[in-house]
Amino acid sequence: MSQTTESVKQPGFRQSLVTFLLILSVIAVGLFYLSTSLHSLMLGCIIIAAVSAMFLGHNYEAVRNAMNEGIKGALTAIYIFIMIGVLIAALIEGGTLASLIYFGVRFIEPAVFLPAGLVFCSLMSVATGTSWGTVGTAGVVLMGIGAAMGFPLPVVAGMVVSGACFGDKMSPVSDTTNLAAMSAKTTLYSHIRSMCCTTVPVYCLVLVIFGWIGMEYANHQLPVSELNTLTSGLERTFEISWVAVLPLLVMLLLSGFRMPAEVAMMASALSAVILAVTVQQRELGVVLNSLFSGSDIRSGVETLDKLLERGGIASMMWTLSLALMALALGGILSRFGFLRVLVAGILSKIKKGASLVGTTILTCFMGNLSMGEAYMSIILGGQLFGEAYDRQGLDRSVMSRSLEEGATLTMALIPWTTGGAFFASTLGVPVLEYAPWALLNWINPCASIVFAYLGIALFKVQTREGAAVFVQTSQSPVAPKETRAA
Repeated sequence: MSQTTESVKQPGFRQSLVTFLLILSVIAVGLFYLSTSLHSLMLGCIIIAAVSAMFLGHNYEAVRNAMNEGIKGALTAIYIFIMIGVLIAALIEGGTLASLIYFGVRFIEPAVFLPAGLVFCSLMSVATGTSWGTVGTAGVVLMGIGAAMGFPLPVVAGMVVSGACFGDKMSPVSDTTNLAAMSAKTTLYSHIRSMCCTTVPVYCLVLVIFGWIGMEYANHQLPVSELNTLTSGLERTFEISWVAVLPLLVMLLLSGFRMPAEVAMMASALSAVILAVTVQQRELGVVLNSLFSGSDIRSGVETLDKLLERGGIASMMWTLSLALMALALGGILSRFGFLRVLVAGILSKIKKGASLVGTTILTCFMGNLSMGEAYMSIILGGQLFGEAYDRQGLDRSVMSRSLEEGATLTMALIPWTTGGAFFASTLGVPVLEYAPWALLNWINPCASIVFAYLGIALFKVQTREGAAVFVQTSQSPVAPKETRAA
């Protein structure tokens, strides 16, 4: 049944606040006190949001369409979910994971493992532009090496997430980096330069902290007998060779040529399947089945078998179903303006540029909490805050930086976002366990707010003849095609 615009109304501040608080309460009580499944909690939150929308006069069809739009906006992420499951299984079958764990245990000292792993994940995510691809490949390998060395897995997972999100935030080929610049209407490289002012100092601090933690565990390496058991199990089960690194090189090469992430992952998985059949002497049917159900390799070493029981499309279904429900919830809250109304009430009271930066970061964090996806938080933030930054005389690159720090980085800290659910599923560590150790992800936003109140990196708009203008090049990499020739 269709409905006219006269039959519906916009949400008020009070209704929006009550709706949002109810959703947060359901999640908090269910997660921390009742130990309820996140899927059940998401279902309850969808019902709350849908009922609130119906009080505005929207019928069920409109609510369902809003849910569909929320899911539609993140279809690319869903494809990547599936491809990561395929890729991990293929890397296990092809011996890539086993070879890298073997070489890592043999040649990497525990004292430098954490800072070296942070730098490795950072470089890989900068090169590929994807934190998901980095976590699904380098992250899985580092988890295996860290476990073999006796490091607590939440610490290792936090290091992996920190490095992966650094590159996803700073890489010129990252989708969130380009999206934030585009949403804020600034140039890509102005956006990156602005982020360097807050992210690079924090990254150096995080590197020092992980180095210090690594020194604490320098003498906690597993006994030689256990390490020999692990490496012997790898040698018995796989053909250990540097050739096994080829699938990762394929993915890096294709990413360097800016191929779509799904294409690069598929090519990497295909090369791993070829290695599994030709080098590891695995049966083709068994390998293909593992791409869905995950690897079923048995080495006879319990610790090693736990590292190898990963991957497959089926392993991503828990994460994928949770992400779909969170996106549907986000579609309702975004389409009917609940979050927009909340922020509008806050914006009217902001008088300082520093407060605007803090509000932008916190709003994107709230967007992630309610909508489950950083893309929507970034786009919505760009729509909400642009004029406010202009009124404060702040350069739009300050806004784009704040969008990334509030959305891209905090997504990994929330269990029901697409990123948080994916990282937890892939690394085998719950979000709430690795979150305290994902140092970059929570220190960077906090530091950015502190910097703003200290007046650091609050760039003002350049002026010419008394009029405020934004300095943008006509060849901005993020400008729409229609405007590039202007």
